[in-house]
Amino acid sequence: MKAAGIDHVIAEAGIAKSTLYRHFKSKEELIVAVLRRIDEQFRENMRQTVDRLAPQPRNKLLATFDFLEDWFNDQAFFGCPFMSAAGEYSERPSAVFREAAMHKRLVVAYFEELARAAQLNDPGSIAEKINLLHEGATAIAHITGNSDAARNAKVVAAKLIEDTSSDLNT
Repeated sequence: MKAAGIDHVIAEAGIAKSTLYRHFKSKEELIVAVLRRIDEQFRENMRQTVDRLAPQPRNKLLATFDFLEDWFNDQAFFGCPFMSAAGEYSERPSAVFREAAMHKRLVVAYFEELARAAQLNDPGSIAEKINLLHEGATAIAHITGNSDAARNAKVVAAKLIEDTSSDLNT
């Protein structure tokens, strides 16, 4: 993100510099806008995929890993853009870093929503653990180019959910 100069962005967009700066005061402001759009699309695509694959609340958390596998197999997959942005703009007060962190919080909130709907014990903790599996699978898939990371993480998630479900029955 920092590597792409503003002149490169302008050339790719086919617009005048004045047009870009009329809409965005800085490169960072442009990146924040792009991250917001990616976040909206990512979370909506995940929600649609999960709803299509798993109509029952108990299966929705696991279906998030099927969404990941599809994403990992997409030719446009180059890792997590939010992790990349947070790495390049790691200063805590940075708007780019804050936007990346917001995406991660919104994804965890969605996982918690799914855990609550499935009536799992301690949905907040489950959501954090599912997120950890997602983040790990994404990093592994990015580095290795192997989408099996999503399936492997799904196996661990299934065990986690099973263990949590059995806690409710005792």
